[in-house]
Amino acid sequence: MSTSRPRPRSPLASLTLAASALAAAIALALAATPATATTARPPTPRPSQPSPTAPHTGVVAGARTPARTPGRERAARTFLEGRRAISDQAWTHHPRLTGGRTATPATRAADVTHNWWGVFPQPGTHDGIMATHTVDPSYTVTNADNVTYAPTTKAQNSCMEVVTAYTNTGNEIWAWDWCGTVGPAKTVPIDDAFLKNYTPGNGGPAAYSVQMVRDDNAANRWSAYLYNYRTAAWDLLFRQSGTDQSGLDHGWDMFEIYASVDPATGEGYYCTEAQRTSFDSSAVQLRRNGAWKPASPSDSPWTDTAPDPNAFLCPPLKFVQAGADDHWTVHQ
Repeated sequence: MSTSRPRPRSPLASLTLAASALAAAIALALAATPATATTARPPTPRPSQPSPTAPHTGVVAGARTPARTPGRERAARTFLEGRRAISDQAWTHHPRLTGGRTATPATRAADVTHNWWGVFPQPGTHDGIMATHTVDPSYTVTNADNVTYAPTTKAQNSCMEVVTAYTNTGNEIWAWDWCGTVGPAKTVPIDDAFLKNYTPGNGGPAAYSVQMVRDDNAANRWSAYLYNYRTAAWDLLFRQSGTDQSGLDHGWDMFEIYASVDPATGEGYYCTEAQRTSFDSSAVQLRRNGAWKPASPSDSPWTDTAPDPNAFLCPPLKFVQAGADDHWTVHQ
């Protein structure tokens, strides 16, 4: 009786069979493995930062001479009293606003803590300043005695300070006049129209860019601009000349609070209200002899290299030196 022997497989057939077995093994392994993300979440885009030499052609849409409403007057009075209380101390420490004034129900200044952190461009280092500042339209201030001015910026001896002002009467951009009325001379509501024109709308954090330049040395005339992303040009916000009455010979770009304690939390009201808000100032630049360059340790030292969040009535607060004195972030 004869026995049939299996015919040997060709080398090609053996390779094909091995490849099929390997593919099946890989398929089984993948099926048994939980699905995972294969790509990392893309980083959040940084705010767009326009050229300082873009054309200066328009006027800020929505800018108005502010009405003297009780809420705005109260916020402006708190702002001014806080600055006067420390102007002779070179802003080197952060007292409560007790002063020699009588605390009235309208101001209750003794209950308010004034504090700040950022960079101080030094005297003689610049005749212009610009920066890109984030805004959060959803941040709502509830207490009339509490205001957050952040970010806020001013050049040395400039006639204005441009302020991101969060108060219980609404969120606005202020051009604070330091050479004339010493108060908010122009205000712009942070509304849909503002966001459409003055923030890039690229899916990143909402942010506007501000520029202040001295354009007449003899008269100490300064012009403040906001960058219009629709026209790719700088729009004039406010122009003023005269003598700077701030009492300070340096500039600043900083986070600033006037805060009182919420009895329900033992922390500042803003610590809860701005829990998800990031206050960010980037691309801080100084102009000198016609040239723009990033703020640096040599010309713009930090107000404090290790600020204490408890002194800001908000223990979770973090102060991030995101750049070499030209970029900072404050968040929880």
